Amino acid sequence: MSTVLLPPVAPDVLADAVEQLSARLRKKLDAAIADCAERAVVAADGSVEVRFGEDAAVTLRPGPSGAVTAAEQAVCSCLLAPRCLHRAATLGAAPLADGEESADDDGGTGPTADDNGDSGEGTVADTDTDTDTGAATVSATGTAAAPATSAPAPSAPVPASASAPAPAPAPAPAVTEAQVHAAGALWEAAAEALSAGVTAGGAVVQAELLRAAHTARLAGLPRAEAAALRVVRGLRAARERSSGQGLGDLAGAFRDLLAGAALLAAGSADGGAAGSARRVYEQGGSLRVFGLCREPVLSATGYGGVTTHLLGADGAGYTVSDVRPGGLARVKGAGSASVALGGGVLDHAGLARGGLLIVGATVSADGRLGAGRKVSATPLRGVDWSEEPAAVLFARPVREAMAAVLDHAAAEGGDPAGPGARLLGCDVEVVGAAGDSVVVRVAGDGPLLRLRPAHPHPELPHAANLRRIAEHPGVALRVLGRPDLDRAATLRPLAVGPVLGAAATLRLPEAWQGRADLGYDRLQGEHFPHGTARPAAPGPVPAGPDPLADAPLWRVRRLLETGVAGGRRAVAEAGRGTDAAALAARLTRAGLGGAADLSRALTAEAGRRPRDAFGRLTDPSADAYARAWLASAVHLAAAERSLVAASWS
Repeated sequence: MSTVLLPPVAPDVLADAVEQLSARLRKKLDAAIADCAERAVVAADGSVEVRFGEDAAVTLRPGPSGAVTAAEQAVCSCLLAPRCLHRAATLGAAPLADGEESADDDGGTGPTADDNGDSGEGTVADTDTDTDTGAATVSATGTAAAPATSAPAPSAPVPASASAPAPAPAPAPAVTEAQVHAAGALWEAAAEALSAGVTAGGAVVQAELLRAAHTARLAGLPRAEAAALRVVRGLRAARERSSGQGLGDLAGAFRDLLAGAALLAAGSADGGAAGSARRVYEQGGSLRVFGLCREPVLSATGYGGVTTHLLGADGAGYTVSDVRPGGLARVKGAGSASVALGGGVLDHAGLARGGLLIVGATVSADGRLGAGRKVSATPLRGVDWSEEPAAVLFARPVREAMAAVLDHAAAEGGDPAGPGARLLGCDVEVVGAAGDSVVVRVAGDGPLLRLRPAHPHPELPHAANLRRIAEHPGVALRVLGRPDLDRAATLRPLAVGPVLGAAATLRLPEAWQGRADLGYDRLQGEHFPHGTARPAAPGPVPAGPDPLADAPLWRVRRLLETGVAGGRRAVAEAGRGTDAAALAARLTRAGLGGAADLSRALTAEAGRRPRDAFGRLTDPSADAYARAWLASAVHLAAAERSLVAASWS
């Protein structure tokens, strides 16, 4: 169904509306939601009206941010209002507003967007310590490019200067009793949603999860709230598509939510695991930064813009970003918009190929540069990728680089595959196309890698540029991108450049200064050496071994996704008969005894439904089932990550 005309709704407003319904009306809620968006009409005053017959109409009047953030902004004309099915159904059909969007009505900040377009660390409002208006650079991605490290919100080293030494990091605060209680409630709601699965995870189940998410936000757990919102959005998307698409992403969202909530509820995590509702900028002194590339950012929640990745003179990674509501049109325009830093002396296109001397810099813990009133910037000549400090990014063997990526990801406790990851560089030679990927070999008899589009949107030139590259086997490229840790030996390139001294390499325009931003620039035939174009209609090239696809772990993944789709009952059914025994046997023969034991425990727990003499459940809680599912999911993620790491050697 389309929700284009319906404004976003704050999670707590929707949760309150569903809670006010009677048990009889709750059973009708999912059916009532089905066609609400199709009947929405925008009035002249900007409000949105949804009619239910002749006697009832729901009117939504969003606030300045464009979202419905208070109960009084959604009214119904029927006699049962506000405890009516019409109002709850209309709110349930609307898209979810991000947590901070509902808290701050100024609409000036954008969410952290992950690889799939959902919010990452929650909607993070940037707060520059030097300005009354907050940081003007609102980022949806994390820091770029310290050598071979990666994570969605990585902690980039901030260079110290003689005049302003970097402060020592303060110890993370302990989790409070209120946070432990909120995390426990979030665990219970997530466990019930997992037990229900997509098929039974309708509006009522989602509302319980949204209420727990709102409680988590009030307790100071924005990261947990963001994880819950990702699950709810995933449930909605899966129910609307009515197919198996997206189950892997939804399973990952459940894993992240349950794992984070379990740690916080047990009190075994420190306050840093809670995340921060606002990004604080500290003094960074004077900095010399050089542009690496631009990256378009497009979020499924309606935000768009650009992030420019920078490198400090000492190799530390930084970003300057501009991500706000606007979608694809804003993504295209932001790539050449003025940088709101130090008086806007450069646009993003110029900064990506140039440099800045920043005086009075303000820097967040993850390397994002703020735009305080005391910040001044002077343009510098950019550096070629063959010059220091950029050259160090391409000098490290990819095996060592990936080992550092994984170590950093483990330390951060996050997924380094999203847009927040730092960048990895290497020199490669094009082999050819393999499906929607470009197969390349790392220079010096390195491994075969697959290059896949950094963003799949057809209006962005990522995919078209990769198709053009695949037409020229034998061409040497210098590639800067983000490793995809969900796929074997896969890199998602953001920019490419020529390799000095190579017999056949790119010939880019002088204005591009030795690099092409694959999300903005479009490669043409003239940018490649003559005679390297592939003959007509050859077959696909072999992509090399894929240890992830060859391992029987896909069966565990299918079992976990079966639970996400059909809930606990579907896992119990999968555990009956010979299928469960065959799964365990295949895993054991492959040396994956831990995965086999955890799969057996999961199917056994799913089918354990003890009842009393009257047929009533004696243990209706989904707690033990959720723990069994989470244990198997965490083990699977670690095993797959190890296989992916091995594919880079």
